[in-house]
Amino acid sequence: MPLRKSPSNSALNPQNGDEPPTGPLSGPSSIEWRRQRLLQIGNPSTETNETSSLRPNLEARAASYGTLPSDAHRRGGKQKSTFRARHGLGALPDLLIPKGRYTNPPTPSVLTPRSLRGSSYFAAQRPITAYDKPVGQEVLEPEGAVKTNGIRVWYSSFTSIDWLHDAIKDSARQARLRRHKSKRGRMRRQLDRSIGWLTVTIIGFLTAVIAFLIVRSEQWLFDIKEGYCTSSVWKAKRFCCPVQDDDLFAPRTPAFVTFALNPEESCPAWRTWGEVFAPMTSAEGGLFKQEAVEYAVYTVIAISLAILSALLTIYLTASTSFVTRKDSGVLSSTFATGNDGQKVTDPPAGGAAQRKVLYYAAGSGIPEIKTILSGFVIHGYLGGRTLFTKAVGLALSVASGLSLGKEGPFVHIASCVGNIVSRFFSKYETNEGKRRGILSAACAAGVAVAFGAPIGGVLFSLEEVSYFFPAKVMWRSFFCAMVAAMTLRFLDPFGSGKLVLFQVTYDKDWHAYELLPFLFLGGFGGVYGAWFSKLNYRWSRDVRNGTWLKRYPVVEVILVTLVTAMFSFLNPYTRMGGTELVYNLFAECRAGSSNTHSGLCVLDPPTQAIPVIRSIFVALLVKGALTIVTFGIKVPAGIFIPTLGVGACAGRILGILIQWAQYSYPESAAFAVCKGDLNCVIPGLYAMVGAAATLSGVTRTTVSLAVIMFELTDTLTYAVPVMLSVLVAKTIADALEPKGIYDLVIDLSQLPYLDAKHDYVWGSLQINDVTDRDVDVIRVDRENTVKSLRDQLQDLVESGNSDSGFPILRPDGDGMRMVGYIGANELEHALSIVADDPDQVITFHSTTPQHHGGMMASSISSLAETGSNIIGVDPHDFSCYMDQAPLTVQDNSPLELVQQLFTKLGARYVVVTDADGHYQGVIDKKTWLAFLDELEHKSD
Repeated sequence: MPLRKSPSNSALNPQNGDEPPTGPLSGPSSIEWRRQRLLQIGNPSTETNETSSLRPNLEARAASYGTLPSDAHRRGGKQKSTFRARHGLGALPDLLIPKGRYTNPPTPSVLTPRSLRGSSYFAAQRPITAYDKPVGQEVLEPEGAVKTNGIRVWYSSFTSIDWLHDAIKDSARQARLRRHKSKRGRMRRQLDRSIGWLTVTIIGFLTAVIAFLIVRSEQWLFDIKEGYCTSSVWKAKRFCCPVQDDDLFAPRTPAFVTFALNPEESCPAWRTWGEVFAPMTSAEGGLFKQEAVEYAVYTVIAISLAILSALLTIYLTASTSFVTRKDSGVLSSTFATGNDGQKVTDPPAGGAAQRKVLYYAAGSGIPEIKTILSGFVIHGYLGGRTLFTKAVGLALSVASGLSLGKEGPFVHIASCVGNIVSRFFSKYETNEGKRRGILSAACAAGVAVAFGAPIGGVLFSLEEVSYFFPAKVMWRSFFCAMVAAMTLRFLDPFGSGKLVLFQVTYDKDWHAYELLPFLFLGGFGGVYGAWFSKLNYRWSRDVRNGTWLKRYPVVEVILVTLVTAMFSFLNPYTRMGGTELVYNLFAECRAGSSNTHSGLCVLDPPTQAIPVIRSIFVALLVKGALTIVTFGIKVPAGIFIPTLGVGACAGRILGILIQWAQYSYPESAAFAVCKGDLNCVIPGLYAMVGAAATLSGVTRTTVSLAVIMFELTDTLTYAVPVMLSVLVAKTIADALEPKGIYDLVIDLSQLPYLDAKHDYVWGSLQINDVTDRDVDVIRVDRENTVKSLRDQLQDLVESGNSDSGFPILRPDGDGMRMVGYIGANELEHALSIVADDPDQVITFHSTTPQHHGGMMASSISSLAETGSNIIGVDPHDFSCYMDQAPLTVQDNSPLELVQQLFTKLGARYVVVTDADGHYQGVIDKKTWLAFLDELEHKSD
């Protein structure tokens, strides 16, 4: 491949601060340094062409986000018949990922070439730790050291982690700790054990603090749409106008209720915008009515808050703005294939592939968290910038009055905190598998602060989010959720001193005749959940992503907010906040209390029931319709509270109807157990059951949801009705739509999530139907030079298979046998070190066992600089990067075995051999996901 020269090579100049890796076990060098080193291979000088095939457009590059790359990645040069082309499997859209800015700072070298010393670039930067243990100048590992399956240098964005390698590496780390029998060694082991508990403690505390700040901010911003507090402008209405009630009910009324218990009671300290602009109203000879002024100010502030949230989300957390040093140095949006006249900015023949841009702070984040916990890497999604944008944007979007909640995004926020905190401890920073255990604990803390439900948070993390949840993770999740809930109670964001948000107390037990209404509510929840999921998916696919709205996400936010304000302002139940609405619907009406819960207490059903039912039904329709079009817009948004509100409306309506029936026919046999008590029926109970059923139908959670509802309402009296309705709702929803809302979002975003709970029917399909036999290989019986391997790496990346690697084979009779397997990242890292010797032969062998650590961690750059010669160190021997024991299956094995290898063992790739052990092909995770997707579509 010819490479043109350019007059200068600024990427290798010392002022750029790009320092090389210090050896096989060093942290990643900069993308530009690796790219220039690879360009240097085969050139007589270090000056390389600025627009050569390995140098991409710095504005953007395409990365396959999901299963297999599209055909637009293959342009010019030799075309091979690939597995995807043979089987006609579809490709997932590409992401737009730019080059040029780092979300993680560079890694300083301990010993670097003299030409790159003296740079001050690293002074204020946090180094990226080498993924595998950088033992530097330590002595060789003693006999009996735990063997590992090769070195991993880093994981690039949008690739899968190697669960097996991380488990083996942690086993080796534990073995090193146990070898020290001294008192100091025992102290080190105790310290190592305590790090996990310390980490989850910090995560729980910080999550509660951030949740407190979000809730307080959202309270003030939500109320500022209606007016302000004259005693202190920074006080929300609930703190400016404390609720007063009689002694019987004051302890049971949460402080976040924003209305006075007596509707006629006014709050002198609170001034509405209609009062502020009183001179403009018609009462004073003005031009407008007071209600029109209040509505205009309400709408303008709501739209302003939503726009600000959308702008923060779009411009701070677009996937195009997240690039780390861990990304590949050879990935690019276009590639020339040996033609020096072609520039990387030329459009590809046949049109460019559709590229997908993600906004990391948008939505709830739970589908992406599920994908990350299943073993996928998305650099930046759990970073500090996303955390800041999610927290601020969430307060703004909820305060705008949109039909969304803040509970789901709390899970994403807690995961961001967990990821940031874990990076300060090397046992988690350099082990993606163990870090996901910490993220599972963080998810439990997120639910704990969202609902005041620590036990439900642990169960939610286990049931809905986590992919790998051993007993140790469960204990730490429970502890993390407890710390978060306890801290939040001390902070008291609602001013009530209560941990549970919706504090309701029912003093009556349920009756047998109520089982039928509870079953009906379960059916309603299942039907609503299935159709909501279907309609939201189709709206997002056909309208949001299929029309001009895709190009103007801020305009979509403005339109949705405007429609929400128009329909919500005139109805008191749609105008109030989601949390307040759910509380009022859940509440029990008590005799003798002046608190009518915004008119929801029906004392005389024949005269009061119809108007109340009509208002609640309108709120149900408005909330349900608005949630369909709101969930998915480019602002932080959850689905829990809107869904609870819809279900609570349905349950309250049914409860009022049954209350009316009991009031009209008190002597009926159905109400004989009431014994004439006209307060026998509690409409708030039906609201709670309906809310649980509807949320189960939408999210398909069962056990965790039931426990969350028990903790949410501070009661276990109605455990059986809640459990019954939840089970009925999930059963009906699964029959109408097999996937819940989170799974549909995963499909819509085309996230590479391998569902371990799904059962597939393989039929007559065999391993040969999915095996990729066209994978490029490295044969040890041929001369593999630095330049030839560089060209093979480029071909691999051009084909969109940057998440895979190369099988290393040796001839054996009539076939080929496996020597090992080397990943694309490892090969790129190794080639960048030895780029000065393009014609040097690279060797691979499996005769030398690899241990975790040892002399291979020594600095190759320093050895070349000082002329040192250490026996056993050969920079051109890439065996240390090679997985010498990859998972293999015979070609006559059942497909279910392959599924279990990927789901239970977390395999990144599986090598297929014949009955004699000869190499046949490879099944990597992306190929397997594409195969399952095609299988699922055929079955549908």
